[in-house]
Amino acid sequence: MNPAAVKTRKPIMAQHKSTVIWQRDNAAFVDHRYSRRHAWHFDGGAVVPASSSPHVVPLPFSDPAGVDPEEAFVASLSSCHMLWFLDIAARAGWVVDGYCDEAVGLMARNAEGQLAMTCVTLRPAVQFAPGRSPTPEELQDLHHRAHASCYIANSVKTDVRCEPVFETPTSSLP
Repeated sequence: MNPAAVKTRKPIMAQHKSTVIWQRDNAAFVDHRYSRRHAWHFDGGAVVPASSSPHVVPLPFSDPAGVDPEEAFVASLSSCHMLWFLDIAARAGWVVDGYCDEAVGLMARNAEGQLAMTCVTLRPAVQFAPGRSPTPEELQDLHHRAHASCYIANSVKTDVRCEPVFETPTSSLP
């Protein structure tokens, strides 16, 4: 390898792995009448039942109980945003008691005419500890900073929007 190339290469901060396992289970396969059920295995031991979306592959070849890649994509954006929001809020001295985001992803044709997750809208509702809550402007700033910090949002072409729901200390989250 060229020594100059080694000096300019960016270091890897972390690697994240998953193992996806699927089995045919005696289905004919070439007729497309096979189950899309599979499992995602993660390094901590979690196993998540997964499948294609019933919106993409009809039942019974999809399993509606499994997480589909589109749902996982939306959840990963929502989760990353939440984790950054909690960190930034804690550093700023805000005490968060609860957080609920009912995020929605829109599958549509992109500018190249390909099906893609073109927009994900996060709708986080945050419950702060009684006694001290941020103003709507401060809350918007916390979410803006979380969005700007989110590794997943920074890694995709999808339009990721955040429409915070302002919760009062007496509001309850689901």
